[in-house]
Amino acid sequence: MADEKDFYRFQGTDGYIVSRPLVEAVNCALALERPLLIKGEPGTGKTLLARHVAEGLGMPMESWHIKSTSKAMEGLYVYDTLQRLNDARFGEGDVGDIRSYIKYGPLGRVFSASNRHVLLIDEIDKADLEFPNDILREIDEMRFTVMETSEEVAAKERPFVIITSNNEKELPDAFLRRCVFHFIDFPEPELMRQIIDVHHPNLDTKLLDQVLIKFYWLRGQSELRKKPSTSELIDWISALLRSGVSQEQMQNHIPFLGSLLKNEQDTTALHDFEQGEGQMPDSWSDLGPKYNQ
Repeated sequence: MADEKDFYRFQGTDGYIVSRPLVEAVNCALALERPLLIKGEPGTGKTLLARHVAEGLGMPMESWHIKSTSKAMEGLYVYDTLQRLNDARFGEGDVGDIRSYIKYGPLGRVFSASNRHVLLIDEIDKADLEFPNDILREIDEMRFTVMETSEEVAAKERPFVIITSNNEKELPDAFLRRCVFHFIDFPEPELMRQIIDVHHPNLDTKLLDQVLIKFYWLRGQSELRKKPSTSELIDWISALLRSGVSQEQMQNHIPFLGSLLKNEQDTTALHDFEQGEGQMPDSWSDLGPKYNQ
């Protein structure tokens, strides 16, 4: 079990603004030595969290980006039989030493490392339904056996595992029981201002107000199929700054819409709104009581 000194030692970094509940979730997982399962909308910084936790804790990081074809065994190791066969045919390599053909995957590398790592298992819900169960034992016990050599690989320092999911599939209950869970809520305007300040420091206050008013108004439109995310907002601001768009130009128009909306139905809906008699908001009060400041 982690020492008391390990508890509450992550506080965020200069490059990643975190809410208090997220800080508490990270530190709870550290204290319990459990994987941290992170869910939230795409673009809310789930994947970036692992890099900044590693930075904040002074640990190296290993990443395992999951695909629909990913298998649990690939995270542990692969036995390169094809390379061994080629070496046997062409007289290269020491085919008698099977260990030279064992290649560790991300889990294998952090288990065999001499120091503690942060391990990111990214978008676990992309894999098939059995994938989470297939890595349960190894993540629980932090050890596995290389079948071809009968050698056991056991973690010298228990890695801190961060797992992300976009909720494309339900994860098994047995897997969920072993995790500390946190859902990253979409940032409220005040937290969003802090996030923007990291990427675009000293942004004109009036321009920032118009940017956020238009952004949160867009997210509130029920007909949108895909709401713009934080990462898309950061890109949009970059486009606005590089083109020299002013606060006045923003009041009745949303320029560079393709930075925010990513499908034809959504851009058409907004175009129809602008061409009709709809009134584009230019103050927080136009967004309703929730956003009155």
